[in-house]
Amino acid sequence: MFDKHRRWWAISLATLLSAAVAARTALAQPPGIDPQAEGLLQAATTYLAGQKRFTVHAQSTIEGVLDSGQKLEFDQAAVLSVQRPNKLRAERHGDLVEQVFYYDGQSLALFNPSEGYYATADAPATLEETLDFARETLGIIAPAGDLLYKNAFEILMQDVTSGFVVGKDVVGGMRCDHLAFRAPHVDWQIWIQEGDKPLPCKLVITSTDIAGSPQFTVTMNEWDLAPDLDDGAFAFTPSSDATQIEFLPRGAKRARSD
Repeated sequence: MFDKHRRWWAISLATLLSAAVAARTALAQPPGIDPQAEGLLQAATTYLAGQKRFTVHAQSTIEGVLDSGQKLEFDQAAVLSVQRPNKLRAERHGDLVEQVFYYDGQSLALFNPSEGYYATADAPATLEETLDFARETLGIIAPAGDLLYKNAFEILMQDVTSGFVVGKDVVGGMRCDHLAFRAPHVDWQIWIQEGDKPLPCKLVITSTDIAGSPQFTVTMNEWDLAPDLDDGAFAFTPSSDATQIEFLPRGAKRARSD
């Protein structure tokens, strides 16, 4: 019975893949970087960089590859609130993480509400510098964090060797331009909403230099470009029963208490 169902599943998957391929007139990767793909990406990153404040819901999936080659997926939901030039709040919930990240222009804090632990650190003066500091020093990465930079286009296109427009797709009910790019060690795709609000709807990053080519996927929806945010939304005030701990340097491991 299991083999019968497995064969049916494999045939169904093959049918779906065949239909997807047939829907594209030219899936062969063209050489170089298509100016149209580059232009669509630049328009999207410029538009987002010009938004003074916004909120967005993100759903991400990161793959892990076992020694056997079997892949596992771990999901995470997040709500990001951004106020340029120097405020960010990210609430993250998922299989691997349960935390709220605060940045108010002077300090950053990471709070684990389920366990009541928090850590704080002095932060640089801008959002971009703080994202760098969080990633490089503390090992904290915001979902699709590269898109939050004002120079996101330059960051995304660094070392890119090819890029093209795959076609049109629908993501979360929004019609999008689907773009694909390639750089050393990584392939990535982005779906950008059509029209006068070219917001990113989905990003897929494939690590081609790791066995099994694991992927990171994030979908973005419920964009609000005029949210009602005040400075208090970005400042962390610990409750009386919360416990303060220290940030560990990136790559360090906390000693076991037992």
